[in-house]
Amino acid sequence: MLSPNSSSSTKEQGGVWTLADWEAVERRTRARALAANSERAAWLVITKEARAVMRAYTTSFFIVSRFLPAAKRAEVEAVYAAVRYPDEIVDTFPLERPAQLRLLDDWGERYEEGLRASSLHDALRADVPCFLASFTKVVRERGIPPEHYRAFLAAMRRDAAPRPFETLGDLIENYIYGSAVVVGYFLAHVYGASAPHEFARAKASARALGIALQLTNFLRDVGEDQRRGRVYLPQEMLRAEGINAAAPDVWDARQRYALARVLRELANIAESYYLDAERDLDAFDPDCQVAIRACIGVYRRLNERIGRSPEGVMHRESVPAREKFGVLPPSKYWRIPLAYLRK
Repeated sequence: MLSPNSSSSTKEQGGVWTLADWEAVERRTRARALAANSERAAWLVITKEARAVMRAYTTSFFIVSRFLPAAKRAEVEAVYAAVRYPDEIVDTFPLERPAQLRLLDDWGERYEEGLRASSLHDALRADVPCFLASFTKVVRERGIPPEHYRAFLAAMRRDAAPRPFETLGDLIENYIYGSAVVVGYFLAHVYGASAPHEFARAKASARALGIALQLTNFLRDVGEDQRRGRVYLPQEMLRAEGINAAAPDVWDARQRYALARVLRELANIAESYYLDAERDLDAFDPDCQVAIRACIGVYRRLNERIGRSPEGVMHRESVPAREKFGVLPPSKYWRIPLAYLRK
């Protein structure tokens, strides 16, 4: 799972790319990027494909990211593609655990190779996958600490070998930090701060938003996670509602109302993190604040719908298009159809 990005496992637009699809994109993009006559041209080739990844996998984040300045938007697309593929390894590709871990280990080694490269073309010539070559370019140029992506990959490995989490603190520290908080840090470095001394507050906002988004995704995907043998609901909260924490079952009618209470409690906790993220929003560069506020608005609406849903875990909640538009800035509506027409 990952955030913000993500629909955790099920794609919002219903399109799932196979491993063969990703490999075909890599071959095509690599050939074009290596043939490009400049770093800039190669960057445009790769980020165009990264944009296609985001457009295919997440409606909400794709829409709100259209409100970013073009240069930062391209970097966000590069970040998204670099975190999307590992998530697909553990969530979508029909692979056994050893094969998942081998792919993740190889991806991690290619990341380290990309960090050692001095340019995008150097990374490509060193056989670094295109989406890692573009991402490590962002890491170098934006000063993103390299260990953040290592923490992300560690969280993906935990998805391949899931374990329960005793408390909310355990969940945040040992899973959400790697799956979502560090992704928020990537984006904070891309967005920038309103002033150098405000970057710590921007990071605090990014951390809070990452936790909020991930909790909302957990709540939406309880049933799907159960099918994958994963439980992201804190064990102590399940026990407090009389649920067997070792084997919660969303399909057991006897547990349904108790699970709904757990979801409502976690939705309230997520709301507190959305509030924290919003409080420090002004710490970000003003040219990104509209997009971040739109992201908070869309996902907060999803969190609210989950919290008050009478169907609880038996229904995968979503935000209707009219509600999404209701939290977007009307002056920016024109960007949305343009984004879907742009290739």
